[in-house]
Amino acid sequence: MTSPDPASRSAPPVALSPDPGRNGANPALRASDADRDRVATVLAEALASGRLTSVEHADRLEATYTAVTVGELAPITHDLPEVTTPAGSPSAPNQVVNAVFSKVVRSGRWIAGRHTKLSSTFGALIVDLSDAVLPGREITLEVTSLFGKLIVRVPENAHIIDEVSALFAKRGISGGVGAGDGPVIRVTGKATFGKVIVSRKRSDWNLPDRP
Repeated sequence: MTSPDPASRSAPPVALSPDPGRNGANPALRASDADRDRVATVLAEALASGRLTSVEHADRLEATYTAVTVGELAPITHDLPEVTTPAGSPSAPNQVVNAVFSKVVRSGRWIAGRHTKLSSTFGALIVDLSDAVLPGREITLEVTSLFGKLIVRVPENAHIIDEVSALFAKRGISGGVGAGDGPVIRVTGKATFGKVIVSRKRSDWNLPDRP
């Protein structure tokens, strides 16, 4: 009888410590993406179980992905228990925002996905990332505009990588390097008989004023 292929077996659950320092890491050591993702997973479980409010979760998640050292991550989850999660499970789920025959505005303080799909079909989709919590140093926006308008405002210090194609469409993407140590935003996708605009500046996009 042939033994099962080891590669086909599911990975065993992994107990995640909310504090990377518990694993013997030097607090002065620079944090890795894996360290931040580990903390983000603990925060997600705390939100789901009612230990954190949505506002507390957003605050701590933002602190997680702006932390530079392991020592800066430790206080974020000092009052939260360990969680058990399947190995390799994502901590920053994908986001999908669609506008179909309608106008949709997403702005203010919200948690973007590491890979966010934005789609406008015979509609208008306006997304403001300037106050959003970005899960990591780099995120990808996959845009699709079909007979629609899709406008994205990114943080002023963002580094934008433009990989958008257009067919009988208008595209305007303020690419290049932003000021300082800003996030990297990779924009991919396609505009067909539509419009895609990505900019760092606030313009007459009918975006609601900040509170």
